[in-house]
Amino acid sequence: MYRATHRGTMEMDWLLGQFAQTFLKTDDLESLAYFERFLEEPDPTLQNMILGKEDPSASEFADLIGDVRTFHGLTSPNSKIELR
Repeated sequence: MYRATHRGTMEMDWLLGQFAQTFLKTDDLESLAYFERFLEEPDPTLQNMILGKEDPSASEFADLIGDVRTFHGLTSPNSKIELR
């Protein structure tokens, strides 16, 4: 939780922190490890994919980015991102 809320930019602290509060309630260790790998990505990369400035489809985190976008209401019918 700490790593999700202390990213270095206030925007990413909020985007990932709010999502993590819901996501981290799971006790699935595999999902937690996946989320921790996701947090290792640099803020600019994640921010660009979450905000739709970059296409995340080639990223191993495309589904998780889609989940973050959906959680925050950042999806639209015209979105290039396919959500699960």
